[in-house]
Parts: sequence; structure tokens; C-alpha cells
Amino acid sequence: MTRRWNELVAAVAEVFPGGVPTLAIVSFLVTAIAAALWFWWPAWLPSRRSRGTGRRRDRDRPGRRRGRWRFRLGRLRFRWRWPWRRRRSTAARPAELAEDELPDLPAAVLTLTADQLAAAGRFKEAVRERLRAMVRDLVERQVIEAVPGWTVTELAAAAGRSRPAVAAPLRAASGVFSDIWYGNRAATATDDLAMRGWAEQVRGVLDPRRVEVGQ
Repeated sequence: MTRRWNELVAAVAEVFPGGVPTLAIVSFLVTAIAAALWFWWPAWLPSRRSRGTGRRRDRDRPGRRRGRWRFRLGRLRFRWRWPWRRRRSTAARPAELAEDELPDLPAAVLTLTADQLAAAGRFKEAVRERLRAMVRDLVERQVIEAVPGWTVTELAAAAGRSRPAVAAPLRAASGVFSDIWYGNRAATATDDLAMRGWAEQVRGVLDPRRVEVGQ
């Protein structure tokens, strides 16, 4: 077998000027070109991943990754991918909640958070959470509907129009919140105490029997 192989190589080498060294160089170049063509898979050839499903252009593929390097050589189009690059998740990330929007949390949780913030001396955040708790309580009682993107002051104003009896405490609480968060006024323990009182007024309108029992 080795003898036949040597005879075959010698016969082929006679065709190339320079003999076996030239044949070795040509073989190396052919192998390198084939490897490069396989690595940069040309776009005009059917992709290995798309066999049986039809060819689909990258621009028609939702969530396609950018950062691919492409070049053209006449009618041939080549594309480059980093083989070790991690595939990024194309799932849409949830938008971050704005500081003045209503989180999807129960009113009791928001009230507890406000108490903890006030105990820690963080009255600015405590004021916000108390207004959020008031508005969430109105949503839970179906006085208003939580509209995505609306601020707590907008929701409080809508609740006042829907239930005029709670308009006054909500307007006062929204005013304190706006002065602190929009007007950059420093929040104090007095502000948190006032928000507690307005929250009790709102609860008294929504559930008067509870207030009578508490008294």
C-alpha cells in the first residue's frame, strides 16, 4: 500500500514544475483556501442550519445579532461570525419602573415599606410609598384602574374625580409628594406624619366601619 501511494505521489509530482515540494505547497494552499471558505461560509450557499426549512435572510430574522462582519467578492458574499461569542438573549427586558409610577405590589406591602423607610429616617421615600399605598388601595377596591405609565399623582387625581369624597386628602398628599420629588424640597418627619393622616382619611371614606371600630 505504501509503495502504491509513493508511486501515485511521484506520478502526480511529475506534472508540477519543481516536483514534490511544489506539490506540497499547492496542497497546503488548497487546504488553507478550503478551510477559509468553510469558516467564512458564503451567504449564497445554503446554510447548514437552514437545510430543510428554506433559506432565510438575516434581516428577516427577528432579534438577529449585530456585529457581524461581511464582505463581497464579485457576486460572492461572505459573512463572519465570532465562533466563541455568546449568543445574546433576544427576550425583551421589562422596562424599569419610574420613580413616580405605581408598582405592582399590594397596598399593605407598600404601607409596610413606608413604615420601614420612615423608621430609617428616609422620609422622602416614605412619603412616596405612602402615596403609592393610598393609590394601590383605591385600585384594589376598584375605584380606579391602574393605567401603565401613569404617575401616582395622575392616578390620585383620577381617583378624586371618581370618588369626590377622597379628593381632598389625595390632593393634599399629592401636593406634598410633588413638592418633595419634583420641587426638591427636603422631606421631614412632619411630612410623613401628615401622609399617615391623609391615608387614614382615605381609608375612613372607603371603609367607615373600620374607622369606627378603631376608635
